[in-house]
Amino acid sequence: MRRNPSTYASSFSFGPGPISTALKALIGVNVVMFVAQYAFPITTWFGLHPAWIIPAPSPFPPEHVLWAWQVATYMFLHGGIFHIVFNMLALWMFGTELERTWGTRYFLKFYLVTGIGAGVLTVFFSLLPFGFARQLQHANVIGASGAIYGLLLAYALYFPDRPIYMYFVFPIPAKIFVAIMGAIAFFSSISDPGGVANATHLGGLVVAYLFLKSARIHPISELKYRYLKWKINRVRKKFDVYSGGRADDWDRRVH
Repeated sequence: MRRNPSTYASSFSFGPGPISTALKALIGVNVVMFVAQYAFPITTWFGLHPAWIIPAPSPFPPEHVLWAWQVATYMFLHGGIFHIVFNMLALWMFGTELERTWGTRYFLKFYLVTGIGAGVLTVFFSLLPFGFARQLQHANVIGASGAIYGLLLAYALYFPDRPIYMYFVFPIPAKIFVAIMGAIAFFSSISDPGGVANATHLGGLVVAYLFLKSARIHPISELKYRYLKWKINRVRKKFDVYSGGRADDWDRRVH
């Protein structure tokens, strides 16, 4: 049978694929807030000021409780055109495949929990009795980088050997790339007085790791899985079919 050659027309695509509705919404909110920053003083009100949430040394004063929204709103503000462009580019490049793997609902939950968690850890980090931490007290932290770093970690765990082009030139495995970025964030947060966002980057990595780790060892989910696997094995023995499900060592990359 002769096939129509037109059905095999070559094509070229850049990036991980089309932008989903969820990613369009996230990127849209970030762009709208970025434009609004130039028209209204929202950076002051919605950026993360650790001292406005838990001022040292007297934690949780009633007059500062209302500023708690900043641990969520800071992640939709940016400090310049390159800041938002690179963050949204990373959101598309790494978020697209993770959303396909997880589904939209879990992906959005992970993104928000990681971003908010990074903000909360930044506040507590600013309370440490060290100079490099205390300089965060009166900083104004903005940007989606906490959530973006969380996506980087998740991407490295799910696709550890997928090449990432560092500085768009040097291809290195995703797991090595994230290890390098994590090390940079860690050392910058304790050595660079001006590296305000580095603690938030590190917080995003930590929250993402804990989130994925807890999800994979949740006792109820694990019990349900073991019961289902037991039933499948019974069917296999009775009707001689192949057992399904994951391998027992599926999550050994998460330590």
